Amino acid sequence: MSNNTVQEAEFLTQNWTSKSKTSHHLNMGTSGTLLSPERPRLSTHQKALSINLDPVRYGTFAEIGAGQEVARWCFKVGAAAGTISKSISAYDMTVSDAIYGKCKRYVSRERLERMLDYEHRLNVERLGASRGDSTAFFTFANTVSALNFRGTNECHGWMGVKYQAFPGDSDNQIIVHVRMLDKENALQQEALGIVGVNLLYAAFFLHHAPNQMLESLLDNLSTERLEIDMIDFSGIEFRRVDNRVMSLKLVQLGLSGAAMFGPEGEVLQPSEVLRKKPILVERGSFRPVTKVNIDMIESAREQFAQEPEVKGDQVVELMEITMRNLLSGGDIDLRDFLARADLLSTAGKTVLISDYFEYYRLAAYLGRYTNEPIAVTMGAASLKDLFSEQYYTGLEGGILEAFGRLFTRNLRIYVYPLMEPDSGKMITAETIDMPSELINLYRHLMERGRIRSLDNYDKNVLHIFSRDVLRRIKEQDSSWEVMVPPEIAETIKARRFFGYTPD
Repeated sequence: MSNNTVQEAEFLTQNWTSKSKTSHHLNMGTSGTLLSPERPRLSTHQKALSINLDPVRYGTFAEIGAGQEVARWCFKVGAAAGTISKSISAYDMTVSDAIYGKCKRYVSRERLERMLDYEHRLNVERLGASRGDSTAFFTFANTVSALNFRGTNECHGWMGVKYQAFPGDSDNQIIVHVRMLDKENALQQEALGIVGVNLLYAAFFLHHAPNQMLESLLDNLSTERLEIDMIDFSGIEFRRVDNRVMSLKLVQLGLSGAAMFGPEGEVLQPSEVLRKKPILVERGSFRPVTKVNIDMIESAREQFAQEPEVKGDQVVELMEITMRNLLSGGDIDLRDFLARADLLSTAGKTVLISDYFEYYRLAAYLGRYTNEPIAVTMGAASLKDLFSEQYYTGLEGGILEAFGRLFTRNLRIYVYPLMEPDSGKMITAETIDMPSELINLYRHLMERGRIRSLDNYDKNVLHIFSRDVLRRIKEQDSSWEVMVPPEIAETIKARRFFGYTPD
């Protein structure tokens, strides 16, 4: 692992204690929010007043789309004259374009960042000479689509703060994407105001503890009202923060069901990546990434792109790791997680971290963002697990209900063959042994084309299994090197992942 990655892992592990299990095992408040014994519990009123009474903070509120809800809190609690240099809502699109420039979508990260950059620059230019020595300037901005009159729109928004932690300091920035789940416009606006105050308070008073910052974002709210599916930290105060770990933490805390980051480690907002695109997913441990993992996704993509209803050049590939996989050892090992993430980045892949162990829940999540076909590729062994009824006892309709949810959309499964290590027998979608009580269901799905065999695989890699590769790495058996792509082998050796020790 690179020195930077090691330092990031050590820094973030400081507050990553045993309480950091899945959200189901964390201490929960009566409102459904997460509680941490190390952090004081403040009301939204108390937080807004703390911001106003801080003599160092001074800046702009720029809010579009759901009213000036965050600025309203600061005006409501009093002492706002010491905090607010300007409050603006460029609601009209023409007016907004005249100030911030044109962009393709008004509720987007692009628009938010233009707002932050423009307003923050104005603050420093206009006020820097007169009060820059004693003032830490900030700009808070959001652009939001709350529930419209007909109730037909996607209710979501971008929110962020650009600020100096100390007077004259370099800038920091936090950007989040929120999904508002309340069924009334007024409640959505209320939730937006609360989470905005939480973000400002965290930026100003908790920037030394990124994990606590994340936990605090839903103070006085619940995950039934708001979801945060992306957060991005940048700037001098967050130079040691790895946004991939923060993405993982969002899912672990229950703030979001999934998080995504790209080949360069950059955090991604799922709807902007997946919107109206065909999607191909491979689930795995990727510990490490092997030639089989790469051959499986490439074989499936080749076959998926040939489907008449699929626009092959638009397919989005996702390598998915579930929280259950990351927690298989009890606690999350951040170094192990970052090793897997680095290897997937080396392979040029986009990573999805999800809390959707059941495939029907994963399908429902992806279906939020697209009406285009969705494909899942898996090995024959995983296919057999998919038909294990023990995983569906929590559903009243059992496996039939689960499969009804899974296959309601234009979803298909591509099955990668399994070669049994001892016998060398090849198991495919056609030859797999299914329980007798489910054989008719399985045949029906095969006949309908919902389950399909991959026939364009590389026979020369079928003997490779991740657990075997991992064992050989730990035992310093160099034969593992030919079982992974060359660039993956070089990365493992250079960064000493998974216990690798050079001769």
